[in-house]
Amino acid sequence: MWRALATVGLLVGSNTFMTYAWYYHVKRETPWPLLVAIGVSWMIALPEYILQVPANRFGHVSMGGPFTLGQLKILQEAITLVVFLLFAVYVAKERVRPNELVAMGLVMAGVVVAMLGRK
Repeated sequence: MWRALATVGLLVGSNTFMTYAWYYHVKRETPWPLLVAIGVSWMIALPEYILQVPANRFGHVSMGGPFTLGQLKILQEAITLVVFLLFAVYVAKERVRPNELVAMGLVMAGVVVAMLGRK
């Protein structure tokens, strides 16, 4: 159980860094020049990798974890959507459209399907 929780926690942290790396520069009041945005994004992405790699190791069945590669990927995508939704609303100050919520709900349904059949 601790491996599943550690995996999810590390993925949440990882996705938080990556969401900032990918989207923060877009919503700045004064945009950075493109090369600065790329450089800053890479610096933010480094901690993302520092969290992502252990998350996959702790979580994968070959390392004693509870998840297959497919399950890790769909779990990561679901966490990405939750983190992105929070970022879009609270940092970027954007309204989420109903069709985007439906699409995210379908991905969440995919997580449930992916998790079936594995004990």
